Amino acid sequence: MPVEKVNNSSDLDTKVPSCLQLTSIGQLTLTSDPSHRCVKAEAFRDSITLINTFGWSTVTFNGIIDSPIVPRTSSKSFFYGEADKRRVQELRQWAANQSLCSDLNTSLSSVQPHMYFDFTCQLLAKAVMHSGCILLKVWDGTRCQLPLLQVAVPPDELEGECTLAKDKMNLTANVLVYDNHLEVARDLKPGAFLRFYNLRALLQKVPGQLPDQPEHLGFHLHGGTVYGRGLRSLPAETPDLLSLKSVLEKHVDLDEHEEVNDGTLLEIWYTPPESIVLPNDENPGAEENAGPAYTVQTCEHNTQRITLAQVKRSTPPLSCHVRARVKKYLPQQLYQCLKLFCSKCKTMKDVPDDSAVANIFLESARDNQPCDEQWAATSSANSREPGRTISMHVSKDMVGKSSHMQLIFIEGMTLDEISVLSRDHKNLVPVRSENSKMTRMDLTAPFLFSGKKRYYGCKQCSRNTFENPVFTGVETWDEQAVAAVLGVQMMQYRFLIQFELDDVTDTIEALLWEDAERFFHISAVDASGCQDLQDRIQTIMDTIQPPESSLEERPWMDFCLSVYTVKDNDRNKVCYQITNTEIVKQ
Repeated sequence: MPVEKVNNSSDLDTKVPSCLQLTSIGQLTLTSDPSHRCVKAEAFRDSITLINTFGWSTVTFNGIIDSPIVPRTSSKSFFYGEADKRRVQELRQWAANQSLCSDLNTSLSSVQPHMYFDFTCQLLAKAVMHSGCILLKVWDGTRCQLPLLQVAVPPDELEGECTLAKDKMNLTANVLVYDNHLEVARDLKPGAFLRFYNLRALLQKVPGQLPDQPEHLGFHLHGGTVYGRGLRSLPAETPDLLSLKSVLEKHVDLDEHEEVNDGTLLEIWYTPPESIVLPNDENPGAEENAGPAYTVQTCEHNTQRITLAQVKRSTPPLSCHVRARVKKYLPQQLYQCLKLFCSKCKTMKDVPDDSAVANIFLESARDNQPCDEQWAATSSANSREPGRTISMHVSKDMVGKSSHMQLIFIEGMTLDEISVLSRDHKNLVPVRSENSKMTRMDLTAPFLFSGKKRYYGCKQCSRNTFENPVFTGVETWDEQAVAAVLGVQMMQYRFLIQFELDDVTDTIEALLWEDAERFFHISAVDASGCQDLQDRIQTIMDTIQPPESSLEERPWMDFCLSVYTVKDNDRNKVCYQITNTEIVKQ
């Protein structure tokens, strides 16, 4: 929210961003510590804007003359003395003689499409459209030169006066408020005076509109605080409201109690915000949604695209198409999105940390004595560490075959050692000795090393031991064949990412996992052992959600969503999953 910087030493009006809530402070006089002016100056709407950076802080005071001088600040430590108090009193007196009304304030009669503007008005009525949107019906007594979008709601859901008479005269602006501004909007009462900051005006279509009919002007206060975007209630005694009140008084003779019946309701559109055709929904090359979407849908569903608000109101099961932006995703550390999944018991867990796996190898190698198996040819050697013997076991049926046809059982090695060895050998199985008999390592550790890849087994679904394994009849030793011989239920690598999607009408949290490999065009098991593929995924995510970007700067994406229910503590929980969707190949 921008704060007017009151400084009588210069004619320059500077807008200074502040993290303080204006509604809790009132009119402010701002002084700042000269040693903490770490800001970036930019030109915005014919004035200078200072963008705050790390280390910048302010101390603010109420600007009302003779009120207590109580400092408010975001800084944990600050100092002000008698000289500062005198300076605040001087600034209060000076400010009282100035007109601090923003030059950026625009009347409804002057609004043009695609404008971002400040708007001072009176609240006539309000209605909750859904959990992520509130409608504010406001006016400033001037008539818009363009047809206004009318968002009608049933009379019993409208808080405040009926506005049909003003609607017909093009006097009512319907402002749709979203996200972080909802808290302020919920507390507003009809009759209050408001000021919107960085409000957006858009030409929009409505359902069923004919091609030759003109588009209507709608107003949106999107989420975020970019360029001071926000909303505040103004005290009725604010001097800046005198001119507004005089304009409103000219319309007191309007009949605000016009009977509402089917005929009058048909004169305007019943258009909840999720039904409004936003710019570029049909023309992806236009300003708001420049260029094609960053994803494509690969399903065969012949369904019309719907909004997220409509998705939330739908009844599962359902497959649908949506267009949205990624508001955020989890986990932020992408290496954590790689999971292990058991297709038999449906267990999903994190890939064990290297430090935990290394400890298992160290415990197994300590005071290890080579096992003695009749079916195995064994070679052993002492390591440089006292008491540790390294052994390699190969089935006698495989002796003399090439290394890529062999299944080599490793005993007594550390994690680092077996990782180095696996660069040149395809199938290495770590084992330990128990009563001179070979047994598997704890399945927290990989049961197989194959090049840079590691394969894990499910503790719950695997056999406890393996005895007298049969190695004949296997032409190629891949991970599936090794798991079968060892009695291991192999776990599959999966990507699991949770996206929070936003399309202006609402937000939902959707999982990407069953079709995640198709989405990225990358195999999860290949990514587990390849840094280049992991970097490629990071690049994709940085394109979907560029670092330090606002929601408006992120690309639109087309998704196929599956809506379904799962049991959660004996209750049905609605879930959303991204399916049949791929990143567009560059």
